[in-house]
Amino acid sequence: MKKIISVLSLFLIGLLVLSGCESDKETSSNVDENGIKTFTAFMAVPGKELPDDNRMMNKIAEKIGAKADVTWLTGQTASERIGVMIAGGEYPDFIDGSDGTAALINAGALIPLEDYLDDYPNIKNLYTDAQWNQIRHEDGHIYIIPQFGVVKGQNMAVNHSDEAFWIQKRILEWADYPEITTLDEYFDLIESYLKENPTSEDGQKNIGFSILSDDWRYFCLENPPQFLAGYPNDGAAVIDPVTKEAKVYDQIPEAKEYYKILSEKFAKGIVDPETFTMSYDQYIAKISSGRVLGMVDQYWQFQDAETSLKSQGLDHLTYVPLDLVLDKNVTPQYFSPPTLNVANGLGISISNKDVEGSLKFLNDLLDPEVMVMRTWGEKGVDYEVDDKGLFYRTEEQRKNAKNQNYVTNNFSDYNYFPTYTGMLEDGINAVSPGEQPDEFYATLSDLDRKILDAYGYKKWTDFLTPVKENAPWYPIYSATNGWTASTPEGISKEKMTEVKQQWLPKVIMTSPDKFESAWDDYMDAYNSQVDVKAYEDALTKEVQRRIEVSESNN
Repeated sequence: MKKIISVLSLFLIGLLVLSGCESDKETSSNVDENGIKTFTAFMAVPGKELPDDNRMMNKIAEKIGAKADVTWLTGQTASERIGVMIAGGEYPDFIDGSDGTAALINAGALIPLEDYLDDYPNIKNLYTDAQWNQIRHEDGHIYIIPQFGVVKGQNMAVNHSDEAFWIQKRILEWADYPEITTLDEYFDLIESYLKENPTSEDGQKNIGFSILSDDWRYFCLENPPQFLAGYPNDGAAVIDPVTKEAKVYDQIPEAKEYYKILSEKFAKGIVDPETFTMSYDQYIAKISSGRVLGMVDQYWQFQDAETSLKSQGLDHLTYVPLDLVLDKNVTPQYFSPPTLNVANGLGISISNKDVEGSLKFLNDLLDPEVMVMRTWGEKGVDYEVDDKGLFYRTEEQRKNAKNQNYVTNNFSDYNYFPTYTGMLEDGINAVSPGEQPDEFYATLSDLDRKILDAYGYKKWTDFLTPVKENAPWYPIYSATNGWTASTPEGISKEKMTEVKQQWLPKVIMTSPDKFESAWDDYMDAYNSQVDVKAYEDALTKEVQRRIEVSESNN
C-alpha cells in the first residue's frame, strides 16, 4: 500500500512540475500582479537609471502593458563589458552593445529580426526597405534596430547635438558678440578673456580650454583635424569627394597645424594642464563648476553638466557651438543632417524568452500617443494643449522640466529605444518640447535672447553652416565597428589608437620650440606601427560598396 501511495505521490508531483513548466512558458515570471511585463535592457553607454516609481514609465506601462528596466555602462568600456557578457553567455532581453555590437553578432548573442518585422508596422515603417537592406549584416540577417537618425516631417533641431568647438556665452557677451570662424580667432578670444578674468565668480581659477582624453572618449583629442580641414564627421578618415578615396586625417597638413597651435596654447597655460590625466567624471565636474571657457566635444558628452548649470540659473556659463576652420576660405561641415548608423542599434538577445512580446513593446513605444508620453509627458501635468491643438507648457511646467531630480522621477523618454525626431504624427507639434518654436523661445534666458538677437539668429544651430546632404558613404566610421584583430585593417585600427593615445599628449605638452622634432617622432612611430595602406584601402573599398548600394536603391 505504501509503495502504491509513493508511486501515486511521485506521479502527482510530476504532473505539478509539468503543469508549472507549461505555466512558465505561457506566463513569464517577469509579469506582475497587474499583468505588466518587465523586460531587462543594457545600454553600453553611460546613462541614468530611473527609479521604479518613475511616473511616466509606469503611465506608459499601464497603457501598453510593459516596461523596461534599463541599466547603463559604468566603470568599463563598452567592449570590456560586452566581452564579460559573451564569456558568461547570459544577456538581458534588450542590448545595445555600442562598440561591442559586432562582437555580440559574431558570438551569436543576438537573434535575427527580419522574419518578425512585417508583424510590427511601427518598427517596420521606421525605415525604408533600402535602409533595412543597409542595416542587414553581411550574412543577410537583421540583428539590430538603429534608434537614431529618423526625422519625420521636418528637422526641428534648435540645439547642436554633435561635435563642435564650444564657447561660454558670457565670453560672447563680454566681447560684444564677435564673429568667430577660425581657430586662431577662437583662441585669441579665450586668451583675452582669461587675461582679464583669471578667476570665476567664486574665486576659482578659470580654465581656458579643455580636451577630454579619457579612454575611448579621446576622439575629442584626435578627430578635430577632419573638421578644421572642412570635412564632415566621417570619423575614421576623410574621403576625397572627387576620387572617393579614404585618407587618415592624422597626416593631413591641418593635423600638424592644429596640434602645433595646441602646443603653443598648452605652454601659455590656456589648455588645462590636467587635460590628459583627468577622468571623464573630473572633466564633467569642471564643466559643471562653470570654470571651463571652451572645449571641443560632442554635446551629448557634457549635456548633463550644462543641464546642471541651467538648473542653477547659470545660463551665462553654458555654451554656444562654433564650426571653426583653420582657413577662412574653407566651408565647415560640422552640422550634418541626421544619419542612419547601421553599425549600432538595439538588439534582442538569445536569452530573451519573449521575443514577440519584446517586439510588441518596441512597436508600442513608437505609437503616436506613446511618443507624446515619452517626450512631452502627461497632459495637464507636464504640458497643456490650446484650442488649436498646439502643445505648450506653463511656467511651472517649464521649471519642472529643468529640474534634474524632477525629470529623473517623472519623465521616461526611453531614449535608447527606437524613436524619431522632427514632428509628431499630428503635423502640428514637435516631437521634443525643446524644439517647439514657442516653447524654445519661452525657455530662453534673457542672455540667451540677447545673444541670438545680437547675431540675428533664431536658434543655436544657426551658428553652424548646415550640410545639405550626406554622402552615400557617410559616416564611414561605422564600417570600422565590425573590424577585428584577425584582419590587417583591424590590427591597424588598434595600433593607430595606441599610437595616438601615447603620442598626441606628448606632442602637445612638448615645448613649442621642440614641436617639429616631437611631431617627426610621432609620425615615425605612426608609420612604423600602423599599416596605413591596409587601413585606407579597406575604407576606400567600403566607400565604393556603399556608393554602389546607394545607386542600386535609386
